[in-house]
Amino acid sequence: MTTAWLASHLDHPRLRLADCRWYLGEPEAGEAAYAAGHLPGAAYISLESELSAPRGPGRHPLPNPGAFAAHLGARGVGDRHTVVAYDDRGGAIAARLWWMLRWIGHQHVAVLDGGLHAWKGALTTDVPSWPPATLTVRAGDRPTLDRNELRAAIGTRSIIDARSPERYRGEEELIDPVAGHIPSAVNRPYTDNLDSDDRFLPAAALAARYADVEAPVIYCGSGVTACHDLLAMEVAGLAPATLYPGSWSDWSTAGFPVATD
Repeated sequence: MTTAWLASHLDHPRLRLADCRWYLGEPEAGEAAYAAGHLPGAAYISLESELSAPRGPGRHPLPNPGAFAAHLGARGVGDRHTVVAYDDRGGAIAARLWWMLRWIGHQHVAVLDGGLHAWKGALTTDVPSWPPATLTVRAGDRPTLDRNELRAAIGTRSIIDARSPERYRGEEELIDPVAGHIPSAVNRPYTDNLDSDDRFLPAAALAARYADVEAPVIYCGSGVTACHDLLAMEVAGLAPATLYPGSWSDWSTAGFPVATD
């Protein structure tokens, strides 16, 4: 979604604007940044408490679909609403909300291209109040695999690692217990989906990034920035890929094979 479209629809009653800022190692910093100033009409959506379950595989396990829909409905996001998510990292976190809404079958959702940095209007500290709404769980088009299914698929499915090249190669690992990547995975860092202004590359350039993989399974550190690659493939006009939600934070604790080549 462009900032021009958003600026012309800020007052639309069916718009729900979501600030998804989050920073690794500083779980409370995103909400603090929101409180200091955000786009007009935006509510804060927490990766830690709203886009993740308290327990499960990996650092940011997916919540139960029904519980997730009920929670957003209670906060005022319903079937008739268009959700626009943004952050200040080129959509790295906002893409998780986009993917999760598509996962439960809600089609009216977008990521703000360029995010907070692209917004030229004023910011506010006002917090919106939305009446409760009904958000229905429907059949989505966002498939997932767990770690056992992915291990069985090695050699038969393309696998993409969306983390930095240094983490993929096992040269550094700041948070998970083992360095490296899933055997046979290729590296497509989510940051390379963006230009110097943190906007998505043109569709043709994105399609070229993923031309050598077919129907891939995508993972990252904890199932968050992998959604950025999934969104990039959608922008490129490619078929929806599969998310491994537990990602490296799940794989690296399971004693499964690790590669560094």
